[in-house]
Amino acid sequence: MKKVALIGYSGHAFVIADTLLEQGFQLEGYYDLEVKQTNPYNLQYLGSDQDIKKSEGLLYFPSIGSNTIRKKISLNILEYNCSTLTIIHRSSIISSHTQLGSGTFVSAGVLLNAFSRIGDGCILNTGCIIEHECTIANFVHIAPGSVLLGNVCVGESSLIGANAVIKPGVIIGSNVTIGAGSVVLRDIPDGETWAGNPARKIK
Repeated sequence: MKKVALIGYSGHAFVIADTLLEQGFQLEGYYDLEVKQTNPYNLQYLGSDQDIKKSEGLLYFPSIGSNTIRKKISLNILEYNCSTLTIIHRSSIISSHTQLGSGTFVSAGVLLNAFSRIGDGCILNTGCIIEHECTIANFVHIAPGSVLLGNVCVGESSLIGANAVIKPGVIIGSNVTIGAGSVVLRDIPDGETWAGNPARKIK
């Protein structure tokens, strides 16, 4: 039985814990800034992320929703030479021609079509659809119900809000935020926030 320690232990981590337990993993505990009062899985507190150390037979998973914090933790894990994993919910549908990076979480009901490429440390959240030949860079969060049509590219650390729709061929830069329910029809430069239907720059 594979053993996993979670790094971060709140709402997003609960979804990950559920998926891991369903697949027969053993949860060894969690790392976080403090002991959590809400502990639905009765996990042992292992310390802060500064206490992470390589342990034989133990895998680590950054279970944090924030792209910025997840990236920092993921890079720390690599620095410590600790082993991570990629988690795929059993109800997801993934083309055999899809590439998935390490430390990525594929949630329930996700559809990944042919020749899509997903980077490291991404969150593909519940029921999102990523169509053929999309490219998702490292540490991106695709929120529940989002639809990325063919040949969409999303830059590092961007957030695609819940139920957003991205038109085929659109290029979204790094550190971009797309508001929930937005319809994106054109390319978006790095660092901007867009929302609406059609989506317009708001920040």
